[in-house]
Amino acid sequence: MKKTLLIGAAIFALVLCGCSTKVTRVDAGETIDLSGDWNDADSRMTGETMIKDMLNSPWLARFYAANKKTPVLTVGEIKNLSHEHINTETFIGDIQYAIINSGEAKFIASRDDRFDAREERKEQDQYAREDTRKKERQEIGADFIVSGVINTIIDSEGKTAVKYYQVDLMLTNIETQEIVWRKPQKIKKLIENKRVRP
Repeated sequence: MKKTLLIGAAIFALVLCGCSTKVTRVDAGETIDLSGDWNDADSRMTGETMIKDMLNSPWLARFYAANKKTPVLTVGEIKNLSHEHINTETFIGDIQYAIINSGEAKFIASRDDRFDAREERKEQDQYAREDTRKKERQEIGADFIVSGVINTIIDSEGKTAVKYYQVDLMLTNIETQEIVWRKPQKIKKLIENKRVRP
């Protein structure tokens, strides 16, 4: 009986070991492509490439020359029309990070974040000390809005597929509605020995 219990305990321990999860920490900048779907590396590299192109385009020099000031940008909607769930908030964050760190343009908060700040000012009006309250109507107005769309095309046969992503971004003058910059960024992935979602 004891021998049977010991064997049972040993088998149970082996089953538990076989089900354990192994986690390995890797550098956040390392590219790891497991599924072939859009991932953090695609978001980061696309954002960096597009913003570099945006900040090296003629609109920026023309704006400096005409206004003698740094342009102010905000992000509008980036639509995901792809076959996948893509967290566009991460992509927007990468865009903001690249522009802010370039020093070439300023960024104001998105519409939702501006709403939160306005609600905070209302609360300060009611509850905060007068010498610490933030004033209304002191916001900086944006000169340009960044918007865009993410699309995909998938061509598959058996266990092989080609995924084609196209990200289109544009920069629009808020006052005149003139599109001052536009760029498509393309990513193509060959995926083999994998069942690809249509």
